[in-house]
Amino acid sequence: GLLLAMPRLDDPNFARAVVLMVRHNDQGSFGIVVNRPSDTPVIEVMSPLGLRWRGDPEAVLWIGGPVSPESGWLLHEPNAAIAGEGTVDVADGIALSTAPEHFRTLVEKPPRRLRFFAGYAGWGAQQLESELAQGAWLTADVTPALIFDTPAEKMWEQALHSLGIDPSSLVPGVGVH
Repeated sequence: GLLLAMPRLDDPNFARAVVLMVRHNDQGSFGIVVNRPSDTPVIEVMSPLGLRWRGDPEAVLWIGGPVSPESGWLLHEPNAAIAGEGTVDVADGIALSTAPEHFRTLVEKPPRRLRFFAGYAGWGAQQLESELAQGAWLTADVTPALIFDTPAEKMWEQALHSLGIDPSSLVPGVGVH
């Protein structure tokens, strides 16, 4: 599912963030911020890696979170050519790949729905549960259309609307208003 940052979350890395959760267990949590495009063209990232980008020349690198910004992740629609180890189905219609050979396959023959991310969002054991209890996040369902087809600047609002929440009704702070 998704985590939606509430206005009271004052960490600039997560202001109005939409986080696709990849893993959540007793050891901690891992997700990708999906609504932070950078200005860096994908082609600039692929060339130094010896990879030839054959997709949209306007595609950009997305900032997946503040942890390990040098790490790379590919979020894409499922692809039978790269199923198996190194690719995880995150949700219906959404897969995450990390294996170098999968990068090569996806770069050379990119599917229609594909995003490159640098970094990720991570939480230690019980950290996310504490933040949820404090009201820093809401949870929502994820759809491929929200992740791949919604403009980044509209994703947070659209996810809130899917919960029946008007984003303008949210106020920073805690307690009763």
